[in-house]
Amino acid sequence: MAVRNSALKLDADKVVQTLDHLQARVAERFPASGLSEVCGQLTAVARVTAQRARRLSRPYLGLRTLVAVIAVAAIGAEAALIGRLDWLANLRDAGALTLATSLEPAVNLLLLSGAAIWFLVSLESRWKRSRVQKALHELRSFAHVIDMHQLTKDPTLVLGPRTASSPAREMNRFQLARYLDYSAEMLALTAKLAALYAGESNDPVVVAAVNDIETLSSDLGRKIWQKIMILGQLDETRAT
Repeated sequence: MAVRNSALKLDADKVVQTLDHLQARVAERFPASGLSEVCGQLTAVARVTAQRARRLSRPYLGLRTLVAVIAVAAIGAEAALIGRLDWLANLRDAGALTLATSLEPAVNLLLLSGAAIWFLVSLESRWKRSRVQKALHELRSFAHVIDMHQLTKDPTLVLGPRTASSPAREMNRFQLARYLDYSAEMLALTAKLAALYAGESNDPVVVAAVNDIETLSSDLGRKIWQKIMILGQLDETRAT
């Protein structure tokens, strides 16, 4: 199981272990193949992804300390400005304009400090979002690379003679089925790696990007499973 029951989210270590096992299976069945190399690269990225996902939920303490310092300084400055006002004199003069003029520096300071605090608080989420989007782009590229490796693995090539431009037939039916199955597993695990980020972030932009990768992986995987089903139908036809 790759899910933590307590938090109901993916366990990054389990996903990495699953990819490690898949890499060994692909390397044993198809040594020195392009798919084996891609699986090895995906496994390396999985380890980095696990670390990045864990860091995503951690606060940027330096930035938050700066926000707290600015907030405390702003409160202190506001208190000093308000404390220096001669409230009795302003009220005695009964001038709303005079009172507003006296409060103008305090109001300006409040607005400026509030804007600075909001900027710094939102800066953390923007930094995290930017880093995650770059990582998700890498995973999206992996999905397309995996799809390219299985693109020419057409099960109908076992029927009829080859032409000069037909892909080389280097696999029997069993090997082709395993190759396609490994490709589908790699796509599914690519989607799980993307989901690790969604499990550590509530950012709607990140969640939407993760959903896009999951949809892409699912659509590409569906095409692979259609090929596997065709292979099965060919075997049944041959048996009858």
